[in-house]
Amino acid sequence: QVQLVESGGGLVQAGESLRLSCAVSGIVFRFIAMGWYRQAPGKQRELVASISIRGTTNYADSVKGRFAISRDNAKNTVYLQMNSVKPEDTAVYYCNRPDPIFPSWGQGTQVTVSS
Repeated sequence: QVQLVESGGGLVQAGESLRLSCAVSGIVFRFIAMGWYRQAPGKQRELVASISIRGTTNYADSVKGRFAISRDNAKNTVYLQMNSVKPEDTAVYYCNRPDPIFPSWGQGTQVTVSS
């Protein structure tokens, strides 16, 4: 069974940086694409960044130029570097595959950006 464990969230001020990590187990990590999702209060969960097995990245317009997704296949870990954060980035962040997603989500990691 695939397990996803997110970490690295916290309270930061607007304009600061944060790096999130997601440890993946239960699957051959280097053979799967991965993504970072977020869910803000009262909103649907959205995919903000993805990375293919070859390292090709894609970003939602709202984070393009500020966030960077990367992966370390030796550590079975995917990262999200968040720079120049904004209050609207406040959300619980989750990792999972892009479609088709794994059925079980991790607990997520809370990111709160103060203005």
